[in-house]
Amino acid sequence: MILLVDAGNSNIVCGLSDGIKVLKTYRFKTLTIKTSDELFILFKTLIEEKFDSVIISSVVPIVTSALNKMFSNNYGINPMILGPGIKTGIMLKADDPKTVGADLICDVAGAHRNYEKSIIVDMGTATKYIYQNKNSFMGVAIAPGVSISMKALVDGAALLPAIELQTPETVLGKNTISCMQSGIIYGAASQVDGMIDRIKEEIKCDDIPVIATGGLAKIIVPLCKHKIVYNENLVLEGLLEIHNKNIK
Repeated sequence: MILLVDAGNSNIVCGLSDGIKVLKTYRFKTLTIKTSDELFILFKTLIEEKFDSVIISSVVPIVTSALNKMFSNNYGINPMILGPGIKTGIMLKADDPKTVGADLICDVAGAHRNYEKSIIVDMGTATKYIYQNKNSFMGVAIAPGVSISMKALVDGAALLPAIELQTPETVLGKNTISCMQSGIIYGAASQVDGMIDRIKEEIKCDDIPVIATGGLAKIIVPLCKHKIVYNENLVLEGLLEIHNKNIK
């Protein structure tokens, strides 16, 4: 079994795979203060199945280091860490390829499994709009994520309370909470629709699949006017593709 680990700024998402598909997933908060020993207790509690190979995609260096130490010391496994020296099969069309995040590379690798070209909407801590064409990363737009936008609104306005992110019944609210929920949720959906339109116009391709992933995508995607395919495990599927390119 293969353990796929995607360490983001908000969550660490893990997936167990038989080498062909993702069989089971786990999600927990990214806590940069946890030591490798504390991470081991968490992993051991959540993941009972045995695995003999690990690949890590991480955008949080301190967590990368703790995970690497944990798998080496506690499991006796030297994990593959997505970075220099790892074959991805992805061509990076960027001014400085070294600055392209591991999560973006996994998004492209995962999307290319089923689509020659596509627009990817990854709704995590940040919302990323990625264009991939023939297994090439062609560019990305990065916006504040839904949760970050809500936190900024609450922190910046003294009379606005912290709220639960759920879809209100109407766009026009009649109380503070529903008004905020509408602006945040429907506003995010409108941003997604608008960015898809702009990307399609820029690449001069209207007939292109759109894939969404990320923790909040399942809330936002049903409210969008564009046809969008939701794939909860896109990054993990990309990690699996990359893992399989590097095994001997």
